[in-house]
Order: sequence, then structure tokens, then C-alpha cells
Amino acid sequence: MDIYFFNIINSFAGRWWALDWLGIFLANYLGYFLVAIAILILIKEKDRRRQIYFFSLVMLSVIISRGIITEIIRFFYYRPRPFLVLEIKPLISHISTASFPSGHAAAFFALALAVFYFNKKVGWWFLISAVFMGLARIFVGVHWPSDILAGMIVGLGSVWLVRFIFKIER
Repeated sequence: MDIYFFNIINSFAGRWWALDWLGIFLANYLGYFLVAIAILILIKEKDRRRQIYFFSLVMLSVIISRGIITEIIRFFYYRPRPFLVLEIKPLISHISTASFPSGHAAAFFALALAVFYFNKKVGWWFLISAVFMGLARIFVGVHWPSDILAGMIVGLGSVWLVRFIFKIER
């Protein structure tokens, strides 16, 4: 199934320069904009308690998802990236580290859900952006669909875990 869905999504790569450009932007650069917007949300918040809540939820969730859970999984389970297995040329350069789960998906789904808990309207845009980023990482040839799905589960689960452990409420 993974190869099937990967081939469908990745088959559009290299056909149109505009689509390739969009895929590269979403896979590599969209994250910088999301982080910048999250920082603006933090700065614009006047209530100090809500500011601390937002900062804590985002930072703890991202650190747990990307820095801890993803790395533990990768330590015990190595999965090669699609460009190594299928001998395709990815649209972006990437080192040959483990592919599963996607660190990008884990971090940006954690960020997106944390923003959603803080501001639902903006949070929906973050969640949609994280989905597009995940699809773009498949499109450019650096992740399998299951890598993105697992990263999404890790990211969303880490936000839930932080809120549960620390009983963080708004």
C-alpha cells in the first residue's frame, strides 16, 4: 500500500516546473512561515498567562514529538527513505537518515494542534498546512505515506500527552 500511494503522489514530480516549485516550497519552506506566525501569535498575546500557556504547550509538544518520540522510534527501527529504495531522484536534497516516522510531520502537527487549542480559527489553517507539508514531503520523494501518518500520530499524540500530564487548560 505504501509504495502504491507513494507512486501515485510522487508520479506528478518532474512534470511541471510550477508544481515542482510548489512541492519544494511546501516540503522545505512552509515550516518557517508557520513558526514565524506562531511567534507572532505569541508576541501579540497580551495576557501573560495565555502567553505562557501557548509557549509551554508548543515547546513541550514539539520537543516530545520530534526530539524524543521520533528519535526513540528511529533508534529501534530504521526504514530507508524512498529515494534509496526506489532509486529515484528526490526534488530536494536529503541525507540518508531513517525515514520513519517523519520528523517534519511530528513537529508541525504538534505545532498545529497546539495552535488549534490556543486559537481554533488559525489552528485549522495550521492543520491544513501540516497536511500539505506532509503530502509535499511524499511528492518530493523523501518520505513514504506511512512515515507522514506516523509522524502525524506522534505529533498530535504529544500535544494530547502534554495537556493530559500537565493538566493544561486555557
